[in-house]
Amino acid sequence: MKALLDACVLYPTVLRQILIGAAAAGLYRPLWSERILEEWARATVKLGPGAEAVARGEIAALKAAWPGASVAPGAALLGRLWLPDPADIHVLAAAIAGGAEAIVTFNAADFPRQILAEEELLRLDPDQLLLSLHDRASDVVAAVCERVRAEAERLSGEGQEMRALLKRAKLPKLGKRLAG
Repeated sequence: MKALLDACVLYPTVLRQILIGAAAAGLYRPLWSERILEEWARATVKLGPGAEAVARGEIAALKAAWPGASVAPGAALLGRLWLPDPADIHVLAAAIAGGAEAIVTFNAADFPRQILAEEELLRLDPDQLLLSLHDRASDVVAAVCERVRAEAERLSGEGQEMRALLKRAKLPKLGKRLAG
């Protein structure tokens, strides 16, 4: 399965690490566009000095690790599409250009299911995607989440309980499943 990752799911570090970890384990193939990556970098500016530079370094590492993940939709495709928020048309166009089966985003209102269905695309929030991957490969998803949890604990110097970490990463259902 190919899934286009919107900027809003790439920007939070823990969430991105889990999503990319699941992809690295072979559970799905991630896609994005240069514009999506640029939106991620620009979103970090509000975190203060140096945050954008860190994000650009993370983006460079991501692009190096996933050289085939970036898709570039053509002008004709961009011109024929419509969404409630015209600023998100590039996301839909990238998903179509990359042959994605789903767009992974928190922005449900900006990607109406009926419009996506016309393009044979699903809209999934990250929790939905990861739960479906967990249904197929629970041990793999659990291992990915544990690696991310351990790294968060190492970096913070504080204990990180899995369910709480996943809840903060906007993955409450996955956190509940892994805790249960």
